[in-house]
Amino acid sequence: MTAEVVPDIVARRHDPVHDCARVAVTHTSPERARSVESARAGQPRVDKLSLLLSRAGTNCEIDLPDGQTLRFGSAPPAFRVIYRTEDAMRLPLTEYALGSAYVEGKIDVEGDMRALLDIREHLAFGTTLAQKLRFAYELLLKAPTKSNREAIHRHYTLGDDFYLKFIDTRFRFYSHCIFESSDETLEAAAEHKLERMWNALGLRPGMRLLDIGGGWGGVPEYCGARGVHVTSVTLVEDSANYIRRLIAEQQLPAEVVVSDFLDYQPEVPFDHAVIYGVIEHIPNYARFSARAWDALKPGGRLYLDASAAKEKFAISPFTRRFTWPGHHSFLALQDIVRELLYHGFEIVDVKRETHDYELTITHWAERFDAARGEIVERWGEDVYRAFRVFLWGGAHAFKTNRLQAYHVVSERRSDPGPRPGIARRVAGFIGSLA
Repeated sequence: MTAEVVPDIVARRHDPVHDCARVAVTHTSPERARSVESARAGQPRVDKLSLLLSRAGTNCEIDLPDGQTLRFGSAPPAFRVIYRTEDAMRLPLTEYALGSAYVEGKIDVEGDMRALLDIREHLAFGTTLAQKLRFAYELLLKAPTKSNREAIHRHYTLGDDFYLKFIDTRFRFYSHCIFESSDETLEAAAEHKLERMWNALGLRPGMRLLDIGGGWGGVPEYCGARGVHVTSVTLVEDSANYIRRLIAEQQLPAEVVVSDFLDYQPEVPFDHAVIYGVIEHIPNYARFSARAWDALKPGGRLYLDASAAKEKFAISPFTRRFTWPGHHSFLALQDIVRELLYHGFEIVDVKRETHDYELTITHWAERFDAARGEIVERWGEDVYRAFRVFLWGGAHAFKTNRLQAYHVVSERRSDPGPRPGIARRVAGFIGSLA
């Protein structure tokens, strides 16, 4: 596939007209000379962009700052990318650089975001050394509870109204819902999420349930109405206030505690616990598992779900800058299972829910785009663009298996498990090589 250029600027290095323009520079005005020199300097970047899009096999149009248009593919273009400035043309072709330019308004996008995101397979992440050092500091040197508090504060300072613009209106989950069919509503899928958890834990009226994360009160609303006492633990004051109002309005048997779960010490162990999505903010699985074991009665079950990656901490620099700062990590299934086993839990069930998350976040993205006018007016164009990339990028990641989603059900045993330290783990690894 080759690019059709309107007017033609590709493959003209040996074009006599272009050569004449180069010779004539000394006889033109300084402004004209600078314009021609700028075009010459930008040609390698245009060639590189053309090669990338040709290899991607996409149907699109690219508008350049000088007014020229590159067309790719034989079918009608699925999207158009508009380079607003010459500076944007100088950016490296990485996810981070191009995504940042879109947020900052140096690049505009029109058309199908899903088709545009297919190009990701041909782009590097673009993580900088400074970002790597910052992440290492957050992970290794900063107290995990402090890092959690700062990251959650940065993400949720937009207020309840922002997130309620696009998540489900029934139980208000900011994690994936469970679909019985692809054409089901997001609200019905939110209820299925709770039904699956209820059945997996074997909840009954009179039980006490620990809700790790809280969100906007979906767990106390559903389980409290069925006679289960719910304690929601959250770091976010807005979340706590929202749940308190919900409890008061519906007279639910529930309470809210503002605390990091890693610091939370209940006076009496719970019958069962649920953590929807929040494990992505607690990458220290050993400490999490130990705290969960302490919080549950023997035989108590933990229901955990989350978006997942094949490798821990495999997250794009764009997401880490604009959406989830700090040491946020998608779930590493193999790592959480190991730590739960090390810390006195037995694995009862693991289920793949990747397609459910794809459907969920696609609903979010569509609702978010539909609310563009109000979002831009209240929170700004840059916030709209950053979250738009986050949501549509997430839908694409689940569709292409860049990301997965799972739920894990584990049961607390009477013994606390082996809980090996670093020395024992290293010795065990070396012994396994013999």
